[in-house]
Amino acid sequence: MAPGAARRARRRVRGAPPAGVRARSAEDWWWDRLAPSGSGYHLLQSDSMLLVLPGSGPARARAHRRAARRAQRLRLPGSRATAAKAKPKSAPAPAPAPTPAPQQGPDPGWGDRIPLEILLQIFGLLVAADGPVPFLGRAARVCRRWHEAASQPALWHTVTLSPPLAGRPTKAGAKAEKKLLASLEWFMPNRFSQLQRLTLIHWKSQLVSESCPRLTFLKLSDCHGVTPDTLTGLARACPQLHSLDIQHSTVESTAVVSFLEEVGPRMRKLWLTCSSQTTAILGALLSSCCPQLQLLEVSTGISRNSTPLPLPVEALQRACPRLQPGPCSQVLRLLNLGWLPKPPGRAATPGPGFPSLEELCLAGPTCSFVSDEALGRLLHSSPNLRLLDLRGCARITPAGLRDLPCRELEQLYLGLYGMSDRLTLAKEGSPLLTEKWAHTLRELDLSGQGFSEKDLEQALAAFSGTPGGSQPALCSLNLRGTRVTPGTVSSVISSCPGLRFLNLESCRCLPRGLKRAYRGPEHVQRCLEQLLTSPASPS
Repeated sequence: MAPGAARRARRRVRGAPPAGVRARSAEDWWWDRLAPSGSGYHLLQSDSMLLVLPGSGPARARAHRRAARRAQRLRLPGSRATAAKAKPKSAPAPAPAPTPAPQQGPDPGWGDRIPLEILLQIFGLLVAADGPVPFLGRAARVCRRWHEAASQPALWHTVTLSPPLAGRPTKAGAKAEKKLLASLEWFMPNRFSQLQRLTLIHWKSQLVSESCPRLTFLKLSDCHGVTPDTLTGLARACPQLHSLDIQHSTVESTAVVSFLEEVGPRMRKLWLTCSSQTTAILGALLSSCCPQLQLLEVSTGISRNSTPLPLPVEALQRACPRLQPGPCSQVLRLLNLGWLPKPPGRAATPGPGFPSLEELCLAGPTCSFVSDEALGRLLHSSPNLRLLDLRGCARITPAGLRDLPCRELEQLYLGLYGMSDRLTLAKEGSPLLTEKWAHTLRELDLSGQGFSEKDLEQALAAFSGTPGGSQPALCSLNLRGTRVTPGTVSSVISSCPGLRFLNLESCRCLPRGLKRAYRGPEHVQRCLEQLLTSPASPS
């Protein structure tokens, strides 16, 4: 052997660790820094998580498992250690049998160490965001502690059920639906005892309603084949059920009428889709079967119904007066719907109105039949109105709005979208709106209106002179497609420090670069700075 090779071999022998002592790795040093022995902490490690937890426990469970596996490999036949032990030796003196070390059970993991109260709070946040299905069913299979937390009925207040592959009549979809129904037979008596809100999407099977005694709200979305016996049985089995949403579902009018007659005075909220069945349902409401109704919404969705729906205003006011006052407001929504108020007749007396009405939405197509006279018949005794949505109602004038009895209006939407004939629009009168409600308005939509530059300037100037020197409450202003000028916009931004939304799209009197929507106080103030520094000439 060459002298240099011999020196290198002796250097390796001197630097090698003693026999039986394992060399320390960088990972061992890192584990000792995180949880040194005697510190009272132990580590739990998974593929994507590392927890340092207080309390007694193995400080280096993963390192111990690795050392145990290495010792097992050394004991395998054919290894060097085994071969060395197999050499014949002189018979040693018999030694006493070693005492077996106590075996440690498997570490239950960090999931079992979290208190049940904290788990319930965490699960509650997830359920509020995504619903209990399918999260709680999967979490219950993690460990016993998670199963106990996921089984709490308090987490099952709101449930949405939809069969897999909904709307696809395939063999796999039928098999998955049968499996889901089998699971529900166990879920309903064991989890749905506290259920309050249930939504069924593309549902065809009948549920066991006796398992939901506290159900208050039922929504059927894209459901077909709902029979009168199903809804009537549900109304009898759920004594607290008071809200029904059947929009975008094919439900016979006889089924809805039977349900309304069974529920009776406890009915509070009803959502309908305008169809050939709507007239019969409205007839049941007009017969005073639901005197406590607080919310009625009739909508056509995306599709537009060309046949106007006749609505007897006075008869509806007498049938749904909401006799007992309560904390909930009365809401009437006729959305995207061409409805025609029936004439009251010569000898007809004015209806009782809606004294508790706080929200009225008549937004719809531009061919709306709503006029000042029809609006007055609806709101002549509604002093507590807070929200008025008249988008698309081109026949409403500022003078008709001024005569309404409400004094504390907070949200007013008068936007016109898709108007081809702007010559018939009112050119003046907008100051009548702001003079009456400038101190309470939080949201104002005047998009598409044909008011002149001078008229808009006078109207928006009312926000700078609120009574008592208080700041205006205006936080959203939509002026899209109007003739507002740069000076008017600067004045309203300076007068309303709480303004968070400002829409200036398609405003022909503004300079280039400013015709867009501004969201957030910072962007609105940036718009003010650009207005003050930009030239005053329009684009």
